[in-house]
Amino acid sequence: MSVFQERMKELGLTMTSVQFAAMYAVKANPGIDQARLAGVIAYDRATIGGVIDRLESKGLVERRVCDHDRRARIVSLTSEGDALLDKLVPLVRDFQDNILSGLSDVERAEFLRLATKAADAGNDLSRAPLILDKKA
Repeated sequence: MSVFQERMKELGLTMTSVQFAAMYAVKANPGIDQARLAGVIAYDRATIGGVIDRLESKGLVERRVCDHDRRARIVSLTSEGDALLDKLVPLVRDFQDNILSGLSDVERAEFLRLATKAADAGNDLSRAPLILDKKA
């Protein structure tokens, strides 16, 4: 988290890792509603609205009422949000590599495999469990 915050500060951005994750998930899941977005990024449904509020106030996302469920809000990237995300994704991938720079490629793959296994095993214990898309 601190590496992410420092890199965003260097870029002159006030973006949190949760905001980045939300934007990334919105782009990867066109037509996603706010509640489903919370599950996709394993974030609390009660507070995802504040994250979206901040992104909306920055002009990076927009919300609209869902056509088939008036209670749901569909979240989409604005053209500014899409352009910013396209710029940030390679930068975030680069500093993710920097975070694990002390590991060889084999060690990195093993670390990520074990971290995923541990996260998956404890997912049901989380107050905001990750909703894994089982349809793929």
